[in-house]
Amino acid sequence: QVQLVESGGGLVQAGGSLRLSCAASGRTFSGYVMGWFRQAPGKEREFVARITSSGRSTYYADSVKGRFTITRDNAKNTVYLQMNTLKPEDTAVYYCAASPSGGRSEKNYDYWGQGTQVTVSS
Repeated sequence: QVQLVESGGGLVQAGGSLRLSCAASGRTFSGYVMGWFRQAPGKEREFVARITSSGRSTYYADSVKGRFTITRDNAKNTVYLQMNTLKPEDTAVYYCAASPSGGRSEKNYDYWGQGTQVTVSS
């Protein structure tokens, strides 16, 4: 079992920045691919970014590429999502998730956090 707890969400104006954190406990964090997903009201949950277990490779949705950065600190069992130049359409509940294999499909992710709300005002 891996327990994930997100933090860092909030209300920010368009053009602003936020950094989300996801603290993991339980089984070996460094063995998992970590991903961030989001779900806006009335929409399906979508992939945002993922990072390999070593942290050497990262992947992003086209909608956030160049604005968001995913990193991880395996010594602290934490994954981060730095979000810059935020837009109103980034408003969503953001979830972190852990996967033994990775990919963009949420079906590949076995463990999920409870989510943190990000609201971007125009």
